[in-house]
Amino acid sequence: MLAPLQQQTSTAPRTAERDAMAMAGDANEQYRARRFREAALPHIDDVFTLARYLMRNVADAEDAVQECYLRALRHFDSYRGPAMKPWLLAILRNVCNAEFARRSKQEVPVDDFKDEPATQDDPIWQQPQPSPEAALLSQHDSEAIRRLVADLPHPFREVIVLREINDLSYNEIAQVAGVPVGTVMSRLARARSMLRLAWNVAEGSAP
Repeated sequence: MLAPLQQQTSTAPRTAERDAMAMAGDANEQYRARRFREAALPHIDDVFTLARYLMRNVADAEDAVQECYLRALRHFDSYRGPAMKPWLLAILRNVCNAEFARRSKQEVPVDDFKDEPATQDDPIWQQPQPSPEAALLSQHDSEAIRRLVADLPHPFREVIVLREINDLSYNEIAQVAGVPVGTVMSRLARARSMLRLAWNVAEGSAP
């Protein structure tokens, strides 16, 4: 009779230890989740905006944002920078490109366009300055403008949204898109030209 009793009582400390470890694990996970929410959720509108322009569909954009945040949470412990917003947008871009590849019929665009050297006079270390296209996007936030941006070819649509709407610097856009800063500047110049021409045509003022 004593042996079973001794065996039973000897497991109690181990059970208590397991319970304590489980509680500590839960507390750590809750702390991690709270840190992630505080760091990542303020940028969810920017993430959704880029997703909407890349996916061209609200439902698909919402799915992409959800997958983006799940991946970000999964890798949050290894996050060491860059800034949170570019990091999230880079993850979102990978999510969207993976979905394009899965569908096989969507554009995976960069190879379809030959990037030209940047023609702007500003040195590449200078931060982007406010542009007429930024004013166009901010002052004419309408379905017509969104449609014009959405109709741009993918690499140009991507950079103009990242710059003029998400307000990223050249360097941050380069990090998100995985291309040199000079390529960012070239694509942005062409995107602005395309958008300006499309707006003039839509307004009936093209020469």
